[in-house]
Amino acid sequence: MAAQIAYGVSLIVLIPILIAFNTIFIINKYNQSLDITLQRQALSLSRVIAALIENDLPWADFVQIKIETLLDNNVALSAIDVLVPQDDGFKTIASSEKRKIGETSNSNFYRMAWTQPNNDGLATDSLLAGDVLKEPDENQERYWLVAMPMNGSDGKKQALISLKISSKIVDELTAYNRNISIYILIGTVAIVIMFLLIAVRLWDYALLYKKIKEVDKMKDEFISIASHELRTPVTGIRGFTSMIIDGTFGKVNDKVLESAKMILRAAERLGALVEDLLNVSRIEQNRITINLAPTDAGHVINEIISELSVQAADKKLRLEFKPGTRILPIINIDPARFKEILINLIGNAIKYTETGGVEIFTREKDNGGLLEIVIKDTGIGMAAEDRERLFEKFYRIQNDKTKNINGTGLGLWITKKLVELLGGKIIIDSMEGVGTQIILSFKVSKG
Repeated sequence: MAAQIAYGVSLIVLIPILIAFNTIFIINKYNQSLDITLQRQALSLSRVIAALIENDLPWADFVQIKIETLLDNNVALSAIDVLVPQDDGFKTIASSEKRKIGETSNSNFYRMAWTQPNNDGLATDSLLAGDVLKEPDENQERYWLVAMPMNGSDGKKQALISLKISSKIVDELTAYNRNISIYILIGTVAIVIMFLLIAVRLWDYALLYKKIKEVDKMKDEFISIASHELRTPVTGIRGFTSMIIDGTFGKVNDKVLESAKMILRAAERLGALVEDLLNVSRIEQNRITINLAPTDAGHVINEIISELSVQAADKKLRLEFKPGTRILPIINIDPARFKEILINLIGNAIKYTETGGVEIFTREKDNGGLLEIVIKDTGIGMAAEDRERLFEKFYRIQNDKTKNINGTGLGLWITKKLVELLGGKIIIDSMEGVGTQIILSFKVSKG
């Protein structure tokens, strides 16, 4: 249990962290790609502007006019400076900020840009000559600062151009995308955490289900073992009690004889319960044996009528078999299991019928493809809600009419399972106070 909790907590902590790390990594990579793109655009713009003004370098006033024109027509440009090298630094000869004209700068940035090797008078593919600096101003706005040398008419480096390009548009787009990504990240992490919490709960349920299955298996094994162990002493009790009743051990007085009969009835009920439990165990563990064989349903029904006629006569009930035809079609089923099914259903019909009787009749359906066996009684019937739960294990109808009738609630569950194992179907229709009708249907053997 401790390992499970630790595993669940680890998932809840690690997965959101990994998602957050991945999102931040992607955002940073996205920002870097934008920076590189803007850097290249800044270098390209520097080359274009340098080409426009380098032929006018000897005339500083004319260069100043061009700079002011370029600045008015390009909102991305924040500042343009043209500088010439001096012994003590770089002197500004033209600038978008007129106050800078005549000033000298000792910036290492300008010095490195000037000394960087160039090709055709332009610094190409050079970090220093086309360096990008994040230079915040008072309003914390970010700029790109690009500097590169310009050649004179003799092909030698004559001046340095410096551009200050605003990255406001890119930064706003980046900030917007970053905020959206963070919101999505928070929502994703929340969903993942909820999912993991549910997953941990489901894991608990899975472990609980596994334990329940283990307990259920142990229960089935216990029932199987206990039923087998109970069968022997029950058989012994029934045997010795029958011998007492038959007078095998000598004549007994009426009081002992009546007591022996009560013991025999109790032993028979216990034996029936043990047999039901054994059948439940066999069915649930798929250990029940089915031996299919061509069977004459009419012959089996007549046998059962003979066996149960005494039980029906004791209650003064009518028990009749009315076959639909003189010779019934052959069905391919297990005769012993088929007999068990009919004894259970007809026996129940007799048990829950007080007056009238029980009728069994047959009919062929689907052009002779199915044989239906109908068991109809005039018993107490049942309500609709009872019919829905009739085939549940251990379910018994509880009312004033059934409280004194013995039963385990397993008979109909076992019957339905056996019918299905034999490839048949069972349908029960009943009306409270009127009676019950049971329909069994089996495929007719074509052989």
